[in-house]
Formats: sequence, C-alpha cells, structure tokens
Amino acid sequence: MSKILELREKRAKLWDSTKDFLDSKRNDNGLLSAEDTSIYEKMEADVVNLGKEIDRLERQAVLDLELSKPTSSIIRNNPNGNIDEEKTGRASNEYKSAFWKTMRNKNSFDVQNALQIGTDSEGGFLAPDEFEKTLIQSLEEQNIFRQLANIVTTSSGDKKIPVVATKGTASWVDEEGVIPEADDSFGQVSIGAYKLATMIKVSEELLNDSVFNLESYIANEFARRIGAKEEESFFIGDGKGKPTGVFNVTGGAELGVTAGSATAITLDEIMDLFYSLKSPYRKNAIFTMNDSTVKAIRKLKDGNGQYIWQPSLTAGTPDTILNRPVRTSAYIPALGSAAKTIAFGDFSYYWVADRQGRSFQRLNELYAATGQVGFKATQRVDGKLILPEAIKVLQMKV
Repeated sequence: MSKILELREKRAKLWDSTKDFLDSKRNDNGLLSAEDTSIYEKMEADVVNLGKEIDRLERQAVLDLELSKPTSSIIRNNPNGNIDEEKTGRASNEYKSAFWKTMRNKNSFDVQNALQIGTDSEGGFLAPDEFEKTLIQSLEEQNIFRQLANIVTTSSGDKKIPVVATKGTASWVDEEGVIPEADDSFGQVSIGAYKLATMIKVSEELLNDSVFNLESYIANEFARRIGAKEEESFFIGDGKGKPTGVFNVTGGAELGVTAGSATAITLDEIMDLFYSLKSPYRKNAIFTMNDSTVKAIRKLKDGNGQYIWQPSLTAGTPDTILNRPVRTSAYIPALGSAAKTIAFGDFSYYWVADRQGRSFQRLNELYAATGQVGFKATQRVDGKLILPEAIKVLQMKV
C-alpha cells in the first residue's frame, strides 16, 4: 500500500509541474509552440501511465487479499455439539470435486451422481458456486460497467420493470371547487437475455499437468473475453442480439449538449452537460469517456484559473472533473464528427440482468486430432437504461 501512496504523491506532483509548464509556455494567443507541445504531451503521458500503474497495483492488492484467505477450516472442538452446516447443491464439495474431475479427465468412468444437481439447457454442466463467484469477481475487475450499473439476477423469462412515465401535479382550487384529476402514468421496460459465448483450447499435456491451475486459467480468460464484449455492448450496443448501450440512439441516454466543434470540447460545454442533468441525479453522477477525451479536457480551466480535471490522491478513488468521478473505457467513441463522446449521470439506472447459471462444457472430440481439448462457456445477459433522463450525453458537431 505504501508503494501505491508513493506513486499517487508522485503523480500529483508531476501533474502540478505539468500545469505550471503549460501556463508558463502559452503565448499571447494561449497556444504552445511545436517544441513545447511535444514536451507537454510527454509529461501528460507520464501522468497517464502512472495512473494506470496505480490501478494495476490496486487490483493486485485486491487479488492478493482474496488469494491469501485460508482454503480450509481449522479443526475446532465444539463443546456445545454444534457443527457447521454442510453445503448442498452446486455449493457442495462433492459437486465441486465432480465438476473439476469431469473438466480435467475425459476418460473418467466414475459415476458422477453429484453432477445431476441442477439443470442446463445448453448441454453442459452448471459451474459449482465457488467457481462462478470467482468468475463474477474477475468480470468486475475487467469490466468497469459492472461496478457502476445495477446488477440483477433473473431465473427465466423477461424481467418487467415498471417505470413512471409522467407524474401528476397539484392545483389551486376555489372553495368547494372541483379538484382536477392528475394521475401518474406508468410504462414498462422489459429486460431479456442475450447469449454471449466463447471457447478456449488447451493442449492435453498442459491439461494433465498437475501444476497447471485450470480453475484460475479458465476464470481469468473467460472473464477477459466476456468482460470486454459486455462492456462494449453496455456502452454502444444497438439492442439487436445484444444489450442496448448508453450511447445508442434508441433506448440510450438523453442528449444533453451538442458541441460547437467536431474535434474539440470547451469548458462551457462541459458545464452545460453538468447542469443539463437534473440535480437529484447529480449527487451520484459520474463522467465516462475515452482516454483521448480526457486528454483534451485536461487543458481546460474554470473561471478561477483552476484545471477542472484533478488527479486522485487517495487509494481506491478515481480522478475527477468538476469534483465528480471520471471513469474511462476504450469502447466509448473518441472525439469525431457526430460522435457521442461523454456520458454524465447516475449509472445505477442502467440495469444489467444476469440469467442464473453460466454454462461450461468440455469438448473432447472436436480438437482431438491436434491433441487439444476445448472448453466452451456461455452466458445469458441483457442490459438497458431504465430511465433515460438519469444520464446525459455530449455529442460532437456534425
């Protein structure tokens, strides 16, 4: 942790030096020479790289803490005769052992009755609870959207979410006058489940190596692939065979501001976007954008001469713009003609619906000729913005 704090202090000092350099080198028109621009961009890149290193160290610290937990329970005397409740179903040790034995050994002829627990319409085996939790934790590390959105679990069918479309109002009336009716109107948002799948090939030699941690490898690799594709759809998905993204024209966030340029953003436009969002949503609102957009905003100052982008000084907290957190994603469009480049709002109104159970299946014969074994993973998930007014976007000029 001391290393993380040291890097944060170093990053803050470097950013102060970068701002001082920028202020001192601007000419009468507020511009930099080509040489000074090159120096500034290198200093800014160092700030960005330090931020990424801090993020990596924080993720490592979380993993170290998780992996340092004991894998077995110590033996205790129970004078009261109480014993720990034995896990059942997919959480049972019997099921977990049978699951991984089947995944590793295609020639196992043991009767694995424990694998009959639960159902799976995909033809594979439902993962034991301990492994599924590992996969979900990895998804949260790979996919920033799951840290922002509201995650719900559905068992079957579409999930209907009631939404207040319009609200009634009160009226001034005369003595003994007729009170007008003003009912609320309600709508429904339906969240279904789209199938997301991937496949991994592992050599038989590697699979049979007792040192090889199959569980960790599958969890991390599936998390990387599924997490990346999920995040892409949650931001820019068109709703056709995939979730509907925040930046999608239909079903996405409301337009807050249209920029006056196709390639640049001004402070006034950021302020307009900030206040285009209703105040109740602003208290939990965050900015999301591409790294290249953050780079453009770093040079903007407020009326007091202070840069509106500020680096984080505390472990576990993001950088800020106008004192609101900033999160970046490579799947958000960069600055360009008609591109929606910034979303600002309360992302808890974006609901991600996970269909219960992720399916894993071992494919023995498909790659047998090349001495490999395939592992298939499928997941059913959907995502939609339940209340469009909760998030506003900035769109560049056409």
